[in-house]
Amino acid sequence: MKLRQNVRHFAAKQALTMPVVGEKMNDKLVDLHTSEFGDRAEEGRREEREPHLEAFFDCTMDTYLAALDAGFPEAEAREITHLQANFEFYNHGWTEMMEFPADEVEAHYDRYADFFAAHDITIDDPLGEFRDREIPDAPATLEKLDDPEHPHAAEGFEDDVYIETEDGVVAGDRTDEIQGSAD
Repeated sequence: MKLRQNVRHFAAKQALTMPVVGEKMNDKLVDLHTSEFGDRAEEGRREEREPHLEAFFDCTMDTYLAALDAGFPEAEAREITHLQANFEFYNHGWTEMMEFPADEVEAHYDRYADFFAAHDITIDDPLGEFRDREIPDAPATLEKLDDPEHPHAAEGFEDDVYIETEDGVVAGDRTDEIQGSAD
């Protein structure tokens, strides 16, 4: 999966993990992700998916914090939440919203299998123990799994976290470099 990382991601992490400010950042990140992935929805489907996405993304913020607490670097903690979202998109047949091809779902699960298992996260239940509310239903388009289109899946990247630097996009977590540039 291709994830870009820059100073804003580090700043968001810092804000999300602070008292009081964390709640506001949580809401901002949920809105941002709902909008970003809502824009990727098939034409005419955004409105019916937004309540589902909003509740789902709100739950993934707790996953992100748990991954940080477990010692994952920021980029990997964020990737874990993106994987949860992609499992959810897969389960609904929303392949146009996925960030990697549907045939890679299990391989991506396997990358963080220990963390996922520790929190009861499965491909079929991407929130596991982080499901702290009812997630509104949204219509599935499971027929798309028969011949999926993935306009937002980044091709040509190995299975790693990718970070955007001044030198271009590079593989691996560069949290130390980003933290240094945020000072």
